[in-house]
Amino acid sequence: MSPKGHTAVTGVHPAAHVVAPAGSAIAVGSFALGEDEWFDVHRHSAHQLAWAPRGVLAVRAAGRTWVLPSTVALWIPAGVPHATGATCAALMRSLYFWPDRCPFGWETPQVMAVSGLLRELIGHLSQEDLDTGARQRAEDVLLDQLRPVSVTTVRAPMPADPRARRVAEALRADPADGRTLAQWGALVGASGRTLARAFVDGTGMPYGRWRAQLRLEAAMPLLAAGATVSAVARRVGYGSPSAFVAAFRRGVGVPPGAYFAPGAKR
Repeated sequence: MSPKGHTAVTGVHPAAHVVAPAGSAIAVGSFALGEDEWFDVHRHSAHQLAWAPRGVLAVRAAGRTWVLPSTVALWIPAGVPHATGATCAALMRSLYFWPDRCPFGWETPQVMAVSGLLRELIGHLSQEDLDTGARQRAEDVLLDQLRPVSVTTVRAPMPADPRARRVAEALRADPADGRTLAQWGALVGASGRTLARAFVDGTGMPYGRWRAQLRLEAAMPLLAAGATVSAVARRVGYGSPSAFVAAFRRGVGVPPGAYFAPGAKR
């Protein structure tokens, strides 16, 4: 569906229920995602705001992965290839903004805080029986609520070197594995120094930083599912909750409580 004067949004899942009355500037699509269900890489003709009022979304785009609890959403500019999935069963609610009626010029994905007001406005605009005036007023207020927040993307790319890749795959399976690079080297047939170079060359970051990013990536879905900080810290390899919270703050920009608490504000 599309407002008068616009073509339909491309790349929308056929099972999505999309509300896009004629004359509206924002279309709202809603659909359910099962645990670990992913939409293959696609792109849209409109800007998208991907959000889940229930469950946790994950979006891969531009070589990065965003994990999105209900407190945050991701702005995806029109034409940007991306894949969207759920780390647990989720209700995805996507807003589509017609570029010629959108006041924003963000050219890269942006994380947006979802305030209580923004949450209610999205639900309001998902109704099909709003009159034209009420919809336009709600759209104007919603646009005024969209502001990027300074949250760093968690990124742990896989190295190309086959020996370093074996190490990376083992750590993805068990982020708490505390073996040193020298110990890993004995297992995969390379010196610790060779593996260290392979991680820098293949991921753009030293091994220690890469492992910290991997542990945060593993922690995100666990925290979003409601696990305690203490339990997650142990699961991903930190000796204490405080050490994990400090690493989370360094890697993401805010502590876990601010990122995952309902209604959190930044």
